[in-house]
Amino acid sequence: MPQGKLEVLLVGAKGLENTEFLAKMDPYVVLICRTQEQKSSVASGQGTEPDWNESFVFTVSDGVSELNLKIMDSDCGTEDDFVGEATIPLEPVFMEGSLPPTPYNVVKDQEYRGEIRIGLTFTPEDIRDQSSTQQEESYGGWNASSY
Repeated sequence: MPQGKLEVLLVGAKGLENTEFLAKMDPYVVLICRTQEQKSSVASGQGTEPDWNESFVFTVSDGVSELNLKIMDSDCGTEDDFVGEATIPLEPVFMEGSLPPTPYNVVKDQEYRGEIRIGLTFTPEDIRDQSSTQQEESYGGWNASSY
């Protein structure tokens, strides 16, 4: 499995289900990559068509295969409302290196509830550099000559 840095560009969403009755929603996104969790800013008053244009960086290690997004509506005084979620497979970005902002379906109760646009960039960690450094250290820093 690849290791390295995953940069996530959270662009925006559209067609989200409105969880408010009288006012516009104040949506935000919780981004989860295995055990790492980050939260976007709240798009105050932007309702069902929020724009964020924020970047997040995750460290990717063995076994990471997807990025989970939970879209929430920030409420004052009460618990935040769950709007929907999206699961983004990371295999394509591991293969390509980067993917332009792409719409992904937002789902709640197995029903389509709009879409969220995400751009992804993966920078692999060069494992060969690490192993050669460790090898040199174990030999006291001397490199074998090749003549």
